[in-house]
Amino acid sequence: MNDVLISPVSPIVAIENLIKQFGRFAALRGITAEFAAGRLYAILGDNGAGKTTLLRTLAGLSRPTRGSVSLFGSKEVRAVCGQIGYMAHPSLLYDEMSGMENLRYFARLYGIEDGGIEDERRCADAIRAVKLDPALARPVGQYSQGMRQRMSLARALLNDPKILLLDEPFSALDGVASDALLVRLQTWLRENKVQTVVATHDATDALATSAEVLLLRDGRQVALGPAAEVLASERERIALRLNAR
Repeated sequence: MNDVLISPVSPIVAIENLIKQFGRFAALRGITAEFAAGRLYAILGDNGAGKTTLLRTLAGLSRPTRGSVSLFGSKEVRAVCGQIGYMAHPSLLYDEMSGMENLRYFARLYGIEDGGIEDERRCADAIRAVKLDPALARPVGQYSQGMRQRMSLARALLNDPKILLLDEPFSALDGVASDALLVRLQTWLRENKVQTVVATHDATDALATSAEVLLLRDGRQVALGPAAEVLASERERIALRLNAR
């Protein structure tokens, strides 16, 4: 797999006037944003705001209706999808297989596994990175929801991605586990110079350490900026709405 050279100045992701329609329904309505490498971003919004649609478009799983998405300077997203790690909201794991069996299977799908010792090490390292035991023979279907969430993250890390897209990664985790995941994300950002985009509906999950927040409402871009500023503005809006009742 060829690595992509990342400029420390140019954005690793550029979104321009992105519109995504499903029939007459517009899930995304003119999103424009740039994301830099080595930083953590949070896409914040209620259910139905367009967060998952935006992540799927960035991952190359959904094509824009209008507008464009550029990754590493290329508008051919599928040509660079090997540099993307995507964790969907559903785990997408096979319940009857162990964690290692799942990762071996997905490694073959990614074209990064040939049965050698290095491939075994890659799968085991991805599992250890999320604080699980690669020797655990129990089927994934017997895992707790939090363990399944972490194994799904291990699958997203398997191809050493330059862009890590996480859809509601904190939804099945308690406060301690959420904090631990944030610490690990920060470590990967520092060590690997990856860019991480987290979609969440809960402002308490990812925003405390996010460099930037993209706030969506009904598919529209409401704000893009530092977490503290965006959250302060949103809290003020909510307070004004409640006082007007």
